[in-house]
Amino acid sequence: MAVKRGVASAVVLCVLASVSVSLGEDPYRFFDWNVTYGDIYPLGVRQQGILINGQFPGPDIHSVTNDNLIINVFNSLDQPFLLSWNGVQQRRNSYEDGVFGTTCPIPPGKNFTYILQVKDQIGSFYYFPSLAFHKAAGGFGGIRILSRPRIPVPFPDPAGDYTVLIGDWYKANHTDLQRQLDSGRKLALPDGILINGRGENGASFNVEQGKSYRLRISNVGLENSLNFRIQNHKMTLVEVEGTHTLQTTYSSLDVHVGQSYSVLVTADQPPRDYYIVVSTRFTTTVLTTTGILRYSNSAGPVQGPPPGGPTTQIDWSLNQARSIRTNLTASGPRPNPQGSYHYGLINLTRTIVVSSSAGQVNGKQRYAINSVSYVAPDTPLKVANFFKIPGVFRVGSISDRPSGSAIYLDTSVMQTDYRTFVEIVFQNDEDIIQTYHLDGYSFFVVGMDGGTWTAGSRNEYNLRDAVSRCTTQVYPKSWTAIYVALDNVGMWNLRSEFWARQYLGQQFYMRVYTTSTSLRDEYPIPKNALLCGKASGRHTRPL
Repeated sequence: MAVKRGVASAVVLCVLASVSVSLGEDPYRFFDWNVTYGDIYPLGVRQQGILINGQFPGPDIHSVTNDNLIINVFNSLDQPFLLSWNGVQQRRNSYEDGVFGTTCPIPPGKNFTYILQVKDQIGSFYYFPSLAFHKAAGGFGGIRILSRPRIPVPFPDPAGDYTVLIGDWYKANHTDLQRQLDSGRKLALPDGILINGRGENGASFNVEQGKSYRLRISNVGLENSLNFRIQNHKMTLVEVEGTHTLQTTYSSLDVHVGQSYSVLVTADQPPRDYYIVVSTRFTTTVLTTTGILRYSNSAGPVQGPPPGGPTTQIDWSLNQARSIRTNLTASGPRPNPQGSYHYGLINLTRTIVVSSSAGQVNGKQRYAINSVSYVAPDTPLKVANFFKIPGVFRVGSISDRPSGSAIYLDTSVMQTDYRTFVEIVFQNDEDIIQTYHLDGYSFFVVGMDGGTWTAGSRNEYNLRDAVSRCTTQVYPKSWTAIYVALDNVGMWNLRSEFWARQYLGQQFYMRVYTTSTSLRDEYPIPKNALLCGKASGRHTRPL
């Protein structure tokens, strides 16, 4: 392994020398990760977990706006592996996105070096393994992007800054869950909930009396919306997936699967231990777990029962979602106010309506968007597009409106044009809550309501201070509408964050296309890109 790592380091240095001009002179941060299996016991039984440098969850990535992140990943598993970076926009560079539509997997025993830049971004995000059903075994961790020193932040520096990864969890190994899905069966309700990879009262966070702390909460689970609350403490929301928000105070917060929130919590109660509670939303059986908020001068353990929270109430959650708004006067990654971009005054060029469905195809459970259940080819779409390899995908293989037809299998790619301003409506006619994520972008969540969306629904839109984020919920029998400026050329995954549904087809790729070949619009394929499928044996560019 030492020889392999030495060779890999030399290759990385070559690559960095060649890309330094295109990435500019912003700082570099280097990470060397080894991905292995290891025994974990989050719910009291032994499981095969996916560890990064022996850690479950994996190490946090700390960065600053515009930093270049050089992440060398060694795959010591017995399966191909990829990491994706939820919320990192990969400006002009979808090749590094780490999903199979853009990036060839890292073979067992091999390595790949991701070269990312967190260009013009701040905020709280996370990374996760995107292939197979690896996400059910771990391999995830937090990403924080701090503002540059001279950019004002709309709240004082907290005394501490914690990553809080919450999510539902199965006791079964990821391979068993994958086999169950491959056989055409649905998964049962998860077995429990974890906080930072630990079960009941396993996670604790230390605070000092009178000081405020930032909690970066991400729901890295597989399907369930979760409610987060702290006994006897209020939470002030300050940031959502890269947007500074109006500083609204909540006693509990719904964090839907795939979403990230930053809150400030002040240790203003009598000094002792307090429950942190996370419980499922919109489920018949409510799963609950607890952690501990521990005062440094604590006079004793937690007291009383853990505080209860909302369970199946949709209106409560909808009203909370509508209250989350952008702080128009605060700076984002740049010094100008977030409100200086007047999205509500831009003319729409296209409306895309996305509707999910569930059903059987060839006797097996599948899920679809606009009747198409996504099937991955043997070659990443973006790689095939670069080499102009025929027969891998067909542009226009998914309609931009639901047809109501039966589910069928295809490699669904929707063509969109660079520098257009698009409205996407997520129509949810099913009786479960859904969450969607769009890689490569941040979008404005302009409206959500019950029933069926119509053109008249635009009268309800928030065209002034809607929150800009990359993952949004859609309530049962409801719709959510977003505005997005398609300013990032590439092949971008739009997917359900309900991971079994994503795995069984509820996703597609949006090709943001331009005829330009300028580096100002899109970088070429990385020189160190792995090649697979029909691209095997080809060459990227000379190192």
